[in-house]
Amino acid sequence: MMHFIGVDLGGTNLRAAIVDTSTGAYTHLTSIDTLARDGHDAVMARMADLIERVIAAGGLSKDQIGGVGIGVPGVLDLEHGLTVFLPNLPGTWPNVPLRDTIADRVGLPTTLLNDVRSMTLAEWQFGAGRGVDTIACFAIGTGIGGGLVINGKLHLGIGGTGGELGHQTIDFNGPECGCGSRGCLEAFASGPAITAMGAKAVMQGLTTRIGELIDYDLNRLTPHVIYDAACAGDAIAKDIFEQAGFYIGVAAANVIVAVGPRRVVIGGGVAQAGNLLLDSIRRTVRDRVRVMPVEQVSIVPAELGPSAGLIGAATWVKQGITAP
Repeated sequence: MMHFIGVDLGGTNLRAAIVDTSTGAYTHLTSIDTLARDGHDAVMARMADLIERVIAAGGLSKDQIGGVGIGVPGVLDLEHGLTVFLPNLPGTWPNVPLRDTIADRVGLPTTLLNDVRSMTLAEWQFGAGRGVDTIACFAIGTGIGGGLVINGKLHLGIGGTGGELGHQTIDFNGPECGCGSRGCLEAFASGPAITAMGAKAVMQGLTTRIGELIDYDLNRLTPHVIYDAACAGDAIAKDIFEQAGFYIGVAAANVIVAVGPRRVVIGGGVAQAGNLLLDSIRRTVRDRVRVMPVEQVSIVPAELGPSAGLIGAATWVKQGITAP
C-alpha cells in the first residue's frame, strides 16, 4: 500500500500526518511551531524536518511514500510550484519555490494546493460533501477562504486561484478588506470582523455581558467569548452572529445561483458556533434565492475539523495533478 503525507502550513503551526487517501484517515499527526517570523527559508527547513520525522514515526521508508501534499494559506502559482502571496505570514512569501524546495529536501514528489481548496476536496470525498457532485465550501476563521467542486472535479480556475468565495464583494461601498479590495465577505464576517462587532457593542455601552466575561479587557475578546455570551442568552451577542450569518448567507446565495451546488459546507474555527450561525445563513439563503430550487440545497457544517486541509492536500497528490 502506498502512503501519502499531508502537510498544513499555518501561521502559527506546521502540521503533518500520514494519510490513507482511500478513507481520509490519518496517523502520526505531528505539530510544531511555524516560527514564521524567522523567514521562509527557515520555515521550509522546519517543514522538511517535520516530514522526515512523520515518515520515521510511521516506520516507513521513502519508497512506501507516494508523495507530499502541502496545504498553503494564500495565493499560489500551481504550475511553477510557487507561493505568490501568503497574507498571514510575515514577508507574504512572494515567488517562493516551496514545492521544489521540499521535493529536493525530502526526495519525494510534492504538490501545493490552497488550504481551503484542500479542505474542500477532503470534505467532498470524505466529509460533509460526500455523495453529491457539486459543493461550495466556506472556511470562516481569521480570514474567509473558499472552494468549489463542480461536476465531480475540484475547480481550480487560473493557476489554482478559482474558488475564493470569501473575496466576493457583498457591499461595493463596504470597508477595506485585507486583500486590497472593498466590501468583501471577509471584511464583514471573519473572526476579526465578529470580534470588532463585539468590541463596538462594549464600547458603546450597550446592554451586553460580553464585556463582563473578559473583565472589560478588549484585548481578550474573541468570537468564542461572544459565542459564550450568546449561549447564555445575551441578545447583543446573538445579534452579532445573526448579522455574520446574514453576510455569509448573502455570499452563499450568490454562489448558489451562479454554480448550483447541492451542498454548501461551512467550516473553520468560527463555524464552531454551529446553528447560531448556520440558522441565519439558511434563512438568508431561503429569502434571497428565487431562481433555482433552493430547497434542494443543504447548508451543513464541515465534518473533518482542523485536519481537513492536510487530508485534502495528501489526496491531491494521489490524484497526480500539479497544474490546472
